Amino acid sequence: MSKKPTLDELEQQIGELTEALQRERADATNIRRRHDEQIANLKTVVKANVVRDLLPIIDNFERSLKHVPKELENNDYIKGIQAVVKQFELTLKQLGVEKIKTVGEVFDPKYHEAVSMEEGKGTTEVVCEELQSGYTLGDDIIRHAMVKVKMQ
Repeated sequence: MSKKPTLDELEQQIGELTEALQRERADATNIRRRHDEQIANLKTVVKANVVRDLLPIIDNFERSLKHVPKELENNDYIKGIQAVVKQFELTLKQLGVEKIKTVGEVFDPKYHEAVSMEEGKGTTEVVCEELQSGYTLGDDIIRHAMVKVKMQ
């Protein structure tokens, strides 16, 4: 013959089951949060990789615009290339990609890669020329800016 549980035993079981259910709900919430964070991180990594692959194209457009002959500066073809470069820049900005500030900035190895150094009178390393643009996506460096540095 089986014994009927008492009211105290039933209340204890309800309490234990309630605690177990709360733990399971908390675990499920944590798993969902971690999953969302992992997806967001993966999206950022993929976005950074795509941008990194496009940077040489943007570099070549910018380089070509730096060497336009004086007599072609107002040519419609050149204006079209300038518009493409601006569109690239706008799209990068919309993706959250920012160009690293260089000329006139204090040299920061976190953002800048110095490829040459000019002597100067001061003791502070300041970027005097940008050789290749650098970019960030949030707190991540997609590519360091390649710069010349001068002591000021």
